Amino acid sequence: MSDPAAEVVIRRWPWVLGVVLGFALLFYLLQPILMPFVLGGLIAYLGDPLVDALERRRMNRTWATVLVFTFISLLMLLTLLFTIPLLAQQIDSLISRVPAALNWLTGTAIPGLLSMLDLSSSHLAALDWGAQLEKNWQSLGRLLANAGKQITGSGAGIVTWMANMALVPVVSFYLMRDWDILVAKALRMFPMDWQDRVSELVAEADEVVGAFLRGQFVVMCALGLIYSLGLAIVGVKLAVLLGVIAGLASLVPYLGFAVGIVASLIAAYVQFGEWAPLIGVALVFGVGQLVESMVLTPVLVGDKIGLHPVAVIFALMAGGQIGGFVGVVVALPVAAVIMVFLRHGVDYYRNSEMYSGND
Repeated sequence: MSDPAAEVVIRRWPWVLGVVLGFALLFYLLQPILMPFVLGGLIAYLGDPLVDALERRRMNRTWATVLVFTFISLLMLLTLLFTIPLLAQQIDSLISRVPAALNWLTGTAIPGLLSMLDLSSSHLAALDWGAQLEKNWQSLGRLLANAGKQITGSGAGIVTWMANMALVPVVSFYLMRDWDILVAKALRMFPMDWQDRVSELVAEADEVVGAFLRGQFVVMCALGLIYSLGLAIVGVKLAVLLGVIAGLASLVPYLGFAVGIVASLIAAYVQFGEWAPLIGVALVFGVGQLVESMVLTPVLVGDKIGLHPVAVIFALMAGGQIGGFVGVVVALPVAAVIMVFLRHGVDYYRNSEMYSGND
């Protein structure tokens, strides 16, 4: 049987489409100033369940918000204080190893590959890439120095960036405190005969988005920690940098594993010059993949999101193309919400007379 509320939405589809397109246009036009509000809203959304839990224990909403906000702020501060020096050291080590890695690539990897494939390299120009790198290294340094001067010389840009960053905690605190009130007021903006159905859809969308944001964030952090510790035990000097990159890339299913293991195998072979450590690297990523597929993803995320890996990649690329950094941040939550509405739209269609052929 068809859903009466869904039928109302179908009948009023021009109005619904106009509202959606209006919000999309507004988002596109205001994209340059949205970053602090998007980041603040994201923090508020992640912290709201904790505030609600404290409020259920009869704590004042404002004081519960202060407690949760302080906890999140300290956690983020400690994470930055711990990771930034390590990452800076690892990046400096990576830069210092570029010439050696390039020499290994041109002197060992490419000739070995050509020999394995029984190909001749006589038709290739004999390029001394190492010399070319040394020749252009100073030019690269001057280019980066000039870019740094331009960035630091733009006083207005620095002030704007700092103001945006200062707005993030302010926005997140007030949104976290008033989250339930704002959601209730937004719901009352819909026509009365829509409100029950919209409330159900919002609750389902909240479950999907919450499963993704909270679950996937924990999965990414856990995988980054597993990969970093495992590579450090193997002895890879770029362990933290490679682990963080693999953890962040895990936002897209299997991408973190693929990027991480390839980069780590290359780094390990360049560092050690032998095959034995590569077994340890493979074991690290094998263990990480098993933990993700058997424990982390089923427990923390599950199959509630319903986004195919290709859809995840498309959503991230589309978000970046439309809204830059802000678009990337909101791409997957928006895609997850769209999937909720599409599922209900498909259910309505399959229960309609058009689908059954009885019209």
